[in-house]
Amino acid sequence: MNKRIFLSAPHMGGNELKYIEKVFESNYIAPLGEYVNKFEESIKSYTGASNALAVVSGTAAIHLALRVLGIGQDDDVLASTFTFIGSVNAIIYQGANPVLIDSDKESWNLSPKLLNKYLLECEKKPKALIVTHLYGECADIEKIADICRLHGVYLIEDAAESLGAIYNGKHTGTFGDFGIYSFNGNKILTTSGGGMLVSNNKEWIDKAKFYSTQAKEPFVHYEHLEYGYNYRMSNVLAAIGVGQMEVIEDRVAKKREIFEWYREFLGNVQEIAFMPELSNSRGNRWLTAMTFAKTDYNKVMKALEEVNVESRPLWKPMHMQPLFKDAKFFVDGTSEELFNKGLCVASSTTMTKDDVKMICDVIRGCVENKKAFE
Repeated sequence: MNKRIFLSAPHMGGNELKYIEKVFESNYIAPLGEYVNKFEESIKSYTGASNALAVVSGTAAIHLALRVLGIGQDDDVLASTFTFIGSVNAIIYQGANPVLIDSDKESWNLSPKLLNKYLLECEKKPKALIVTHLYGECADIEKIADICRLHGVYLIEDAAESLGAIYNGKHTGTFGDFGIYSFNGNKILTTSGGGMLVSNNKEWIDKAKFYSTQAKEPFVHYEHLEYGYNYRMSNVLAAIGVGQMEVIEDRVAKKREIFEWYREFLGNVQEIAFMPELSNSRGNRWLTAMTFAKTDYNKVMKALEEVNVESRPLWKPMHMQPLFKDAKFFVDGTSEELFNKGLCVASSTTMTKDDVKMICDVIRGCVENKKAFE
């Protein structure tokens, strides 16, 4: 049996353990400490965001953004339907109503055309939009931001999967009122678990920081006028993040190289189509994603599992999830079609070209109805 090839395995850069040791030497192993500040500064320096707040997860970051923006009971909040549920769960935390918008074929991300059409036709004006940059590829974010400004809708960018992705020279996560990043175990960078909230509005980030530390008023004793959360990132995890940020461009380059290897080996297979990239953008290609015109992706997954290679279907759209059966949605079938035909393939930055070729041989064998390696 081959050594298992994971979808997107953690990949340390080399200095993470050294920084963790410094944290232990200082004994600041709980939330707060110099590495929390250093991690926030590294994100600001890299992305161009003016303010950053390190928290326990990307979902927590979205939740804080909604709370700061005053989103509450029965408010409508727009969101990409083609996404991971973490993008939408925070809407429910605030007692608000998700309104799910479909993708376009040009980017697989939220459709500006459908977004604008919904906002022109809806009876109840939404308060905010949470737009996901899917699998590390940029949404048509400038158009989306313009539409939100035109209609007076707050914009939160879920850049959990897209750290390092750039649209027209500007990083994803920095176009909206808020942006969020995730450092979960399988992301392009990982702190094992963690997230970051960014904004150009310092007052908003200060308020989010207040909520993330149990909303403690500035008294010697514990005084509370509002409720808060235990959402701050620990100094230990932030130390990992500082080490990971030192190799972010290397990781983006390798993810993109892996994608090009897949395209080299499978680009001439007529029924396979890869996730597109907008011409004025550089995605991070967090996961290489493809669709099959005729072949059942379950057949491909099974064949890959037999050679100990992980793969995963594309996200099941949120409007198809039982949890959101009563939610409003505005769709045209694009995300459902992608879900029915699509697969994410192994994209770990430790992979070699030979690994990718082996995987492509298996995929080609499935598509051509042959046994791989025959």
